[in-house]
Amino acid sequence: MSEKWLSTGKRKSSIARIRMTNGSGNITVNGRDLSLYFTRDTSILILKQPLVLTQTETSFDITVNVKGGGLTGQANAIKHAITKALLSYNPELRGTLKAAGFVTRDARIKERKKPGQPKARKKFQFSKR
Repeated sequence: MSEKWLSTGKRKSSIARIRMTNGSGNITVNGRDLSLYFTRDTSILILKQPLVLTQTETSFDITVNVKGGGLTGQANAIKHAITKALLSYNPELRGTLKAAGFVTRDARIKERKKPGQPKARKKFQFSKR
C-alpha cells in the first residue's frame, strides 16, 4: 500500500488541495496534465520550486484540485500546498523550505472597495467649482 499525504495551500483567492503519493513525478491539475493546464513556463517553475529545492522531483505523483483566482495565484497556491505536504512527509525539510520562504502563506489579498470611491484607494476627481 502506498502512502499519501494531503494538504491545502492558498494564495489570494485561489485554493489548492493536493494528494501526494509515492511515484515517478507526474503532476495532474484538475484532471489535466501540468503542461496543458499551465501554459506559461514560469507558472510551472513556481509550483515545482519546493520539489527542486528538496530534490524530490521524481519521487512523488501529485494530483491537484485547484479553484479560484488566476493562473499565477493558483500556481502559488499549489506551491504552498506542495510545501505543506513535503513537511508532513519529512519534517526535517522544514529548515530548507523555511529559508527559501515557502512555508509562510503569502497573505496579500485584494483590498475591498470603499463606498463613495471608484476603487479601494482611488478617489473621484476633486472639482473646486
